[in-house]
Amino acid sequence: MQTKSVIYMDHSATTPVREEALAAMHPYFADFYGNPSSIHAVGRRAGAALSQARRTVADLIGAAPREIVFTGGGTESDNAAVRGLALARRAATGANRILTLPIEHKAVLHTAQDLRDHFGFELDLIPVDSEGLVEMDALLTSLGDGSHVAVVSVMYANNEVGSIQPIAEIGARCRELGVPFHTDAVQAAGKLSLDVKALHVDALSASAHKFYGPKGVGFLYLRSGVPIQPTITGGSQEDGRRAGTENTPSIVGLAKTLALVEEEREAENKRLRILRDQLIGGLLESIEGVRLTGPREQRLPNHASFLIEGVEAEGMLIGLDLAGVAASSGSACSSGAQRPSHVLEAMGVSPREALGALRLSLGRSNTPEEVAYVLKTLPRITAQIRGSAPVRL
Repeated sequence: MQTKSVIYMDHSATTPVREEALAAMHPYFADFYGNPSSIHAVGRRAGAALSQARRTVADLIGAAPREIVFTGGGTESDNAAVRGLALARRAATGANRILTLPIEHKAVLHTAQDLRDHFGFELDLIPVDSEGLVEMDALLTSLGDGSHVAVVSVMYANNEVGSIQPIAEIGARCRELGVPFHTDAVQAAGKLSLDVKALHVDALSASAHKFYGPKGVGFLYLRSGVPIQPTITGGSQEDGRRAGTENTPSIVGLAKTLALVEEEREAENKRLRILRDQLIGGLLESIEGVRLTGPREQRLPNHASFLIEGVEAEGMLIGLDLAGVAASSGSACSSGAQRPSHVLEAMGVSPREALGALRLSLGRSNTPEEVAYVLKTLPRITAQIRGSAPVRL
């Protein structure tokens, strides 16, 4: 469990597993350990848990149980959707173009690039504005009548700057044209509505560890009747769409936590917005040369991200860590990368500015007292760094 001495403000990277999920998962590690595909009593017990978890997830997002595919996490779900939908659509219609955003998670971007480089697809990266929001006119122009488009993939909410895209509007247009539409909802799950009918999505990806579930498990919503080519083949699990023995304990934990966060979402979002806005307002006021990245309003309720002039993120994060605060400079999946964030680059941020990126993402454990501590501590850390070392390119 998380030690209380650490102020954890990196919930966009991962979250602690809720005790309720641990309790729900525990029996399926040892007592009810059967393979869900086995026909004997031990297997049937695991299979029943799997079916119940599938029904729970489906009910929470407005889907049918058969439309839920359990996966190994968000990256696998993104890969399966983008690659599987594109290949199936091209095989059926000859459509050969992929539309996505340059600020997507690399699970989407690298998959789209692989389809371009090794499978002959064309790739259109639709520009975003300075707040990380899609340029809708450019998207609609590239979409055209849809006949040439194999798949559109637009993330619901960005992991680095918190911007929320107009998914329902994009989905409605894609549905009208008959173009498969996928959204990476990894950051949105637990914070925004996942009503797949209201969003007009054909595919939606989520990962349990972003909403207080276990790591290594996620789900992919696939609307009935939308063709997809499986990318993991072998057995007939998940109705032939994802081979491999299902991770029953983690799937049970995923369903339990999704139900809990959906029940609490409205009240928790209200609480988090207050803390988020205190962080944003306080840091903009107390640190010279700081600016917010992403929109002020159209952003995740728990997400605050900044560029701090004259400060390297590494020194800032080390200073915060020594002061007992866990934060990040952006995507945990890009940690250690030598080049500035591709998200900030697409938003028009210069490489020098991008070196001062900071992300503070709040969660269930955070309190007003912790926010006050960060507002007191971070200005001191940035002042110390500015006084001791220049920013390096």
